[in-house]
Amino acid sequence: MRVAELIDVRRFQLTERPAEDPPPGHVQARVCSVGVCGSDLHNFSEGAVGDIPSRFPMVLGHEPTGIVVRCGAGVTGWSEGDRVALEPAIYCYHCEYCLSGHHNVCARLRFLSQPDDPGFFRDLVNLPAHNLKALPAGLSFEEGTLFEPLAVILHSMRFVSLVIGETVAVFGAGPIGLLTIAVLKLAGAGRIFAVEPVAHRRELALRLGADAVIDSNQADPVREILRDTHRRGVDAAVDCAGKGASLNNCLMVTRNAGRVVVTAIPAEVEVSLKFHVMRRKELAF
Repeated sequence: MRVAELIDVRRFQLTERPAEDPPPGHVQARVCSVGVCGSDLHNFSEGAVGDIPSRFPMVLGHEPTGIVVRCGAGVTGWSEGDRVALEPAIYCYHCEYCLSGHHNVCARLRFLSQPDDPGFFRDLVNLPAHNLKALPAGLSFEEGTLFEPLAVILHSMRFVSLVIGETVAVFGAGPIGLLTIAVLKLAGAGRIFAVEPVAHRRELALRLGADAVIDSNQADPVREILRDTHRRGVDAAVDCAGKGASLNNCLMVTRNAGRVVVTAIPAEVEVSLKFHVMRRKELAF
């Protein structure tokens, strides 16, 4: 099978690798489409994701959809040709975190696309049968890749803790920020500010539910949001950018006793934080 390996910063290489038979309890799927996550871009352009360095060669990609090719022994419920979303995280289901419902921080978590666990930039992959979900009819493979980032956003909403009618500022309107805006709108946010320097992303933010957009290259988002909220600030702010002043701007625009949620992955190992703003406001962070 073909495998696209990242062999150095900004260097991919297409190689051939043998395909292994699916072991018992596993399903082999042909990968049809894979979304590109911000963490993939960090590995590609910087050679690290925060404090985790890339180890070359490595196989990226963890937002995949595909088609079932064959099933290992003991697998039921799946057949050749089934269209599926492929969950990239493999949990132990037995540690204290899994048993308490915090599977995403499983003590034995394997997340395919990390240095030791190849991702989905390849033709074929074997996964535990419970890592597959049926792809709805009428949804393309490309559209289906949004299932993984959308799951991230739905998880982040637990920390946003939105009450209907509350105001929210979203910094960054890339794929993660846009999905955040859409979910906030569906959840009943009263007014959503989107801060984004790229024009077409600001337009998409408005289409997906933002009530006001701010070009951070042309205006100070802190001043604009505080002016619009009569200096009170928003009830919650979500950092979906992870660049420049976005994190501290979130602290500045959030009201006293509000919530700040960080969904983005900064490139820096250590980030500057206006700690005393957070302390004085008693922000949930």
